[in-house]
Amino acid sequence: MTRAELGAYADGLLTSALRHASPSGSLITLPGESGGYGRAVDGLEGYARTLLAAGFRLAGEGGADPLNLAERYAAGLATGTDPDHPERWVTPVEHPQAKVEAASIAVILDMTRPWIWDRLAPVVREQVVDYLSAVVGDDTYPHCNWVWFRIVVETFLRSVGGPCSSDDIAADLAAHDSFLRADGWFSDGDERSYDHYAGWALHLYPVLWARMSGAVEAGEPVSGAGSGTTPVTRRDRDVAHLDRYLRDAARLIGADGSPLIQGRSLTYRFAAAGPFWAGAIAGVPSTSPGLLRQAATRMVGHFVDHGVPGPDGLLTLGWYDEWRQIAQSYSGTGSPYWAAKGLLGLALPADHPAWTAPSEPLPVEEHDALTVMTAPGWAVSSTAADGVVRVVNHGTDHAREGDGTGDSPLYARFGYSTATSPLLDPHAWTCPADQSVVLLDATGRATHRTGFRTLRAGMVAESAAVLASVAQAHWLDADPDAPDHGSGRPGTAAPAGTITTVSAVRGAWEVRFVRVDALEAAPDGAPVARSLEISGWAVSGDEVTLGGPGAVTAGGMRSRLVPLTDVLRPEVREPSDATPLGPRSAVPFGYVGSDAPVPVGTWLAAAVELSGAAGPEAATGSTGVPRIEFLDGVGNDVVVHWSDGARTVVDLPSPQEPRADAT
Repeated sequence: MTRAELGAYADGLLTSALRHASPSGSLITLPGESGGYGRAVDGLEGYARTLLAAGFRLAGEGGADPLNLAERYAAGLATGTDPDHPERWVTPVEHPQAKVEAASIAVILDMTRPWIWDRLAPVVREQVVDYLSAVVGDDTYPHCNWVWFRIVVETFLRSVGGPCSSDDIAADLAAHDSFLRADGWFSDGDERSYDHYAGWALHLYPVLWARMSGAVEAGEPVSGAGSGTTPVTRRDRDVAHLDRYLRDAARLIGADGSPLIQGRSLTYRFAAAGPFWAGAIAGVPSTSPGLLRQAATRMVGHFVDHGVPGPDGLLTLGWYDEWRQIAQSYSGTGSPYWAAKGLLGLALPADHPAWTAPSEPLPVEEHDALTVMTAPGWAVSSTAADGVVRVVNHGTDHAREGDGTGDSPLYARFGYSTATSPLLDPHAWTCPADQSVVLLDATGRATHRTGFRTLRAGMVAESAAVLASVAQAHWLDADPDAPDHGSGRPGTAAPAGTITTVSAVRGAWEVRFVRVDALEAAPDGAPVARSLEISGWAVSGDEVTLGGPGAVTAGGMRSRLVPLTDVLRPEVREPSDATPLGPRSAVPFGYVGSDAPVPVGTWLAAAVELSGAAGPEAATGSTGVPRIEFLDGVGNDVVVHWSDGARTVVDLPSPQEPRADAT
């Protein structure tokens, strides 16, 4: 997309949304069922999140304003912060979500200072300061990306002579620093929470904040950093982290522009383009301006190509079309407009290198690639022939090691991609049925693996990636009243057994080795688990075509699970309306048990494939099924023979020491 095309797209989103503004303009309440936080929050979100897009347009055009955005949003600001007006905003004291929206307002008031803030009447400025000041000294912010919402609000307040606490900002910056992991990645909090928030929040806000008038801390030397006489400032360090992160993030975009379909708040869609624009603003050295633009605009273009927004011009709770099952309990009708972060490039003038540099192909388009991303515990395999990026996951579950919560379909599955969605229907939250390894009891209840221990994540002589983890598999009586914030359901866990899983990854294939190390017994001594199931990729579309046991195509993608040990029996299940990618889905799986005991201490193996459905040649590495060879016949050393002739020797781990029961 050119800058003009992206600008026209943003203007269309704004024009359509503003049709739903209240008479004063302070609330933009989009049609549809109210979100979990009520209509007052919906209206505030609609204002604040569309303000992001309006602010980027004003800043990038130097105040040129054919849509009269500055005046319209200034009028809404005056009313929303008037405590006596019937269309006033809910305050940060009245509802925590207002703290999130206050941050967007503060960032844009700073970015568009000459055209909105400087033209406000003194009484309105006082109202705005009073409204935002509620965050100062507030110690109820969640320990996650929310720390940035207080940082940017107090930074703006400082710049206009309002109240500000240096202690608040110092504490929040320290919390942000505590989320840093390997290779520039951030976890969204203390748990193993790796998702798009790493980019569209924990990398984006530091760049925007450093440009704010009151961000004095951004230019201060960082204690213990730097060498010789050249101090390293917080701004320098934040940019270095972003620079490294973007080298990974660019590998997570499909050739069709799709971001990885993983993690919560997916209804924000092309907000995932935000960190690439942040890289352009910050001038990161390792990723060229042409590739940054390509990554960002291709992501926006992916949704344009799929009809987003719809005929009414509005962003809905969904992915392409409206599909509310993708939303969390905090999502309202205005929530999808956080997608505006993906329009940040419009704040850059037309002569900025991000708009003038030659385009470059996305990494997935250049050649097949395989890399291990250490922080999230992912092997990332991309194939140029079909343009698909796949993640095999042994490090992310939105929990801590040893936790006994439920598996979130958004985090704890073994696989995610740019061409598939995990099953997200209500059943998927309590009974993992895709990209999982589960034990099942006599009623068919499946176990969860959240709280697993990562054993390994690395490359083997460049021939393949090998990852391993061990889980205390547990059944869960989930709390039905717990709020859905994207993580696994809390509840009461009951141990089922210990399972070690190893993944060898190359091209479109994963060879998955599974060993049940121990099973919990009933009072009569019999194992409670009656069967074991290994499931592959869920593919979705308007139609599903079965290709035999354990093979299926849908939505232009082929998914196969081929048993490599004789006891596994292949099957396919077909849930309906289970993903946002189509009304029909199918998942291949293999199982053992039911009419025979679940084998303990024995390695089982299956080859799991996801590739373009045009034929075996559609993705490099998918021309044939891998085969395995145990070097001593039964032991822990195994050779994977890939279809292209490559060989990978995998040293399968020994049984782990028993762990305490999950909590």
